[in-house]
Amino acid sequence: MTSSSPLTLADLAALDVDKLKGVGEKKSKGLAKSGINSLLDLITHYPRRYIDRTKQARIGELVEGEEASVLVRVVRSSSRRIRGGRVMVNVVVADDSGQLELTFFNQGWRERQLGANTEAVVFGKVGTFRGKLQMANPVVDLVGNKTGKIIAVYPQSEKAGLSSWDYVEFLAETLRRTLPPSGRGLIDPLPEALLDQFDFVDRGAAFNGIHQPESLAEVSVARRRLVFEELFRMQLALVMRKRALEATEVGMEHVVDGPLMQRFRQQLPFALTSAQERTIAEIAADLARPIPMHRLLQGDVGSGKTLVAVASLLAAVEGRHQGALMAPTEVLAEQHHAGIRRLLAGLTVPAPESLLGDRPLKVELLTNRTTAPERRRILSEMLLGQTDLVVGTHALIQDKVEFSSLGVVVIDEQHRFGVEQRAALRDKSGQALPDVLVMTATPIPRTAAMTVYGDLDVSVLDEMPPGRTPIRTRWVEAPGSLDGEPPLDLELMWEEVRTEVGNGRQVYVVCPLIDESEKLEVASAETIFERLQAVELKDLSVGLLHGRMAAADKDETMEAFRRGELDVLVATTVIEVGVDVPNATVMVILDADRFGIAQLHQLRGRVGRAEHASVCWLVGEGKTPDGEARLKAIVGSTDGFELAEIDLDLRGEGTILGERQKGQNDLKLASLRRDRDVVAAARQAAIELIDQDPGLVKHHELAAELELFLAPDEAEFLLKG
Repeated sequence: MTSSSPLTLADLAALDVDKLKGVGEKKSKGLAKSGINSLLDLITHYPRRYIDRTKQARIGELVEGEEASVLVRVVRSSSRRIRGGRVMVNVVVADDSGQLELTFFNQGWRERQLGANTEAVVFGKVGTFRGKLQMANPVVDLVGNKTGKIIAVYPQSEKAGLSSWDYVEFLAETLRRTLPPSGRGLIDPLPEALLDQFDFVDRGAAFNGIHQPESLAEVSVARRRLVFEELFRMQLALVMRKRALEATEVGMEHVVDGPLMQRFRQQLPFALTSAQERTIAEIAADLARPIPMHRLLQGDVGSGKTLVAVASLLAAVEGRHQGALMAPTEVLAEQHHAGIRRLLAGLTVPAPESLLGDRPLKVELLTNRTTAPERRRILSEMLLGQTDLVVGTHALIQDKVEFSSLGVVVIDEQHRFGVEQRAALRDKSGQALPDVLVMTATPIPRTAAMTVYGDLDVSVLDEMPPGRTPIRTRWVEAPGSLDGEPPLDLELMWEEVRTEVGNGRQVYVVCPLIDESEKLEVASAETIFERLQAVELKDLSVGLLHGRMAAADKDETMEAFRRGELDVLVATTVIEVGVDVPNATVMVILDADRFGIAQLHQLRGRVGRAEHASVCWLVGEGKTPDGEARLKAIVGSTDGFELAEIDLDLRGEGTILGERQKGQNDLKLASLRRDRDVVAAARQAAIELIDQDPGLVKHHELAAELELFLAPDEAEFLLKG
């Protein structure tokens, strides 16, 4: 590369921020505390909002009781000690229409920040004090002496010791040295066809427009381009990973609609839903190919995922292979084993020696609770091919477990099944890899699925089988602890609980903590257990279940509840996934505002599992706007996919993106909430480009950027061809 050639993002990544004018040792350390070490880090540190100087309110127009944003100049500032040793800072600000007093409590540093003649935009609720307009603890954004109409405001950290204005200056210097006419320009890796298709500005114009805009319309155009670029890079990596796995892994071709599957369908006592039929067909198409299946099956609580999983496993058995179902807990593994045996009761398969005729289809359970003699027998029969299906925990892929020919693996409630596990399966299956189906009962929005699970094909069960009773959900606005005089609604709730038990039904009471916590004023399972036994439910049989109990005690308690020996089970969230007691019809969730939407929905799904009418009680105050919104969402909908969209809007994508495999860069500008359409467009564009140029041989700049943003081993795997 010559000194006059355009810069790549790798070039910017190689340039330290201390090369910039005005960045000395102190500010360089401050930038490092904010995760900014290179010019690439800096240029992708995007504004959190913009101030339009032409549309700010004037002080003379402010109205008491209303919130407002106003551009001001500091006249004077002072501070004094008040009761309790706290500091109060008073700042008088003005514009050409009048003066406004700002008051800050316990923020002594504001006196230094807001010196005379400092320009700032302040936002807050307008009040009056002694006849003068006032704002208490307003949001403050310093704007320096910038003269443009639009001012970029950057995320700041007090620990870093940098103001938004510092970032404005550093970025102005970066862009001056990077973009023409004074800089070398930036290489644009997007193919011209994509630039034309979406009418994108070039990369240099986008960075300039996001950091130094002349109008908000320019910001919109720049953001649109840079958001697509982030999502496109991510989708390229995901699509390339999927294609690379397909190209390098050898799978098994299965018989997808043979006699065994037909007999299985014939003996089902119910008709499959159209969603189950569609999903089974999608999986069958995968299983018929010589490429290993990597598919995610999303389905709401009670949508019939287990039956789809069994149909997939039978394809392996039909072709003289074996199937395995891995569950995250022993309790869930045991339940799957019992349910699958019921579904497959009476089915037979050809014996290895044709003269022996058919033998019963054999389903085994392998967990840490399996006795040593049983374990030896099961492992021996698995190795000899005498066992058709094995249900267990992840212990199934441990070293000492060997299969004769493992054909299909179903993983329940395991969000990521990575390279290490695939390698372990290959070791157990020779050169050919088994097909993998990952199931989850926690739906996530379609755009998030494209990002989190972009290297998997996705099937969705979006229809409930007939016979599932809708669950009523009611919210009792009451303190989580049961101290003091309970509100009337809480009394009515416990009365309904007693009535349901009197009708022969059972009840869950869920608490978020095991022990009392002074920091979090939330109900403790042990305290609630003692209280309910003594007061609200004193005549009923109440049990306690939490994660700190010994495994044997947990099993004994859960079995007693299943057998109907306990009327009420007080538990922590250990019962969130997999516990299936059809006779339980009431779910009481204490301190419900402390739980997330997905967790509340999962807990609610523990009831309504038979023909009996069921109810879920949410007990909580909804102290925060988000807490109240979560409770209202659960009351308003039983659709897991609708709730997933609401959840994404409420909490953002941070938690969801935390599921991604390491090596993929975080989204700095794109939002799965605001940019849903762009996710889909980027996904489609990535698929089309990789189909034309699988190894990005004709797109060197894009390949180089993927190498920059991916972990080294991931980049080598994707770009080796």
